[in-house]
Amino acid sequence: MVALPLPVPVDSLAFVLVFWTVSQQIFSLMRNKGFIPSNYVTERDRIEANLWYCKNITRTEAEQLLRQEDKEGGFVVRESSQKGVYTVSVYTKTLSANGDIKHYQIKINETGQFFLAEKHTFNSIPDVIHYHEHNAAGLVTRLRYAVGPMGRCVPPTSGFSSEKWDINPSELTFMKELGSGQFGLVRLGKWRAQQKVAIKAIREGAMYEEDFIEEAKVMMRLCHLKLVQLYGVCLQQRPLLIVAEFMENGCLLNFLRQRGGTLKEAWLLSMCQDVCEGMEYLEAQSFIHRDLAARNCLVNEHNVVKVCDFGMTRYVLDNQYTSSSGAKFPVKWSPPEVLHFSKYSSKSDVWSFGVVMWEIYSEGRTPFENRSNSEVVSDITRGVRLYRPHRASQPLYSVMYLCWHEKAQGRPSFSELLEEIRKLAENPD
Repeated sequence: MVALPLPVPVDSLAFVLVFWTVSQQIFSLMRNKGFIPSNYVTERDRIEANLWYCKNITRTEAEQLLRQEDKEGGFVVRESSQKGVYTVSVYTKTLSANGDIKHYQIKINETGQFFLAEKHTFNSIPDVIHYHEHNAAGLVTRLRYAVGPMGRCVPPTSGFSSEKWDINPSELTFMKELGSGQFGLVRLGKWRAQQKVAIKAIREGAMYEEDFIEEAKVMMRLCHLKLVQLYGVCLQQRPLLIVAEFMENGCLLNFLRQRGGTLKEAWLLSMCQDVCEGMEYLEAQSFIHRDLAARNCLVNEHNVVKVCDFGMTRYVLDNQYTSSSGAKFPVKWSPPEVLHFSKYSSKSDVWSFGVVMWEIYSEGRTPFENRSNSEVVSDITRGVRLYRPHRASQPLYSVMYLCWHEKAQGRPSFSELLEEIRKLAENPD
């Protein structure tokens, strides 16, 4: 039998003194500014599932989002600039007709409870929000309407789940014609007589239908505030119908040409940011657009820009559009590796995004407008780039120019571009 060593005896009084000293040091640390209590860390996991939570959104972006919704009591919860601390941003018209936004930091007391109003403390941030949805209790208004990206990203036609993506055409009502697109006619319609949708009728012989139908299942799962949502496809008849989110103000290119002169620089930058956010999401999903341009972005009633027709050029049957020698090929939006080797990547999308920024700041002008496609290929290969539009500041143009590096690996990612654009938005001067 093996004898186990006995524990070393410890002087009980000395142990108590050491324990008390360490406890005081820990308590002192907890009182220091900047210390993040452990329940703030675990709280992050609890709040991310809520509609009102906006991850990685700045104060400026929160204000823009709330003003676009323009609803009394509209609110978001976001991370503060101080790490581990959360802020509630609330929109109200009670103070002025133009609307005001108030920002309230969610605090934590010494017993570890959360609160906005000191008399009303709770065990979790969702509990705080739930309480103030029914009681203003010191806030400028109660929290009436969650405006977080998760809530807005869920399409109003949420019945179109991944299991039900084949839409019955009898559920669609056709209304006015919106225009003619690359694949065929686009019309305004309603789904189940309730939700406005855009319905694209695919012209016979315009696309590889079987390939697209398979990919449509994947494309429907792409869901982001700055992407035009694909709701489903009608397979039971011909022409094939694609049902998507309806955008009231139509194509970005036409919007810029008609109203560009009335938009302030802050709005132009906001539009660039919208497109960049949509593209950052596609980049994170390893999804390549292949034809990013102002004509392939749409504008909603709040002038928010969303990217559309992502990945669609893969299904085009028109050789004029799919071959870089074709007259319809988007040469003026394409980088050298696409023009010479048909090599697409997220970095080729970055080049195109730089051209979209140029289109926005030139109010819808055509890039290289007096040059033929063959001349543009020659120019791009020799290192010629688009000039600075008169409405673009030098710092803005510098961001634009980063997108046009000769080598794909020399261009920034969309997440890096978004960071630069946000810096410009925070410091417009």
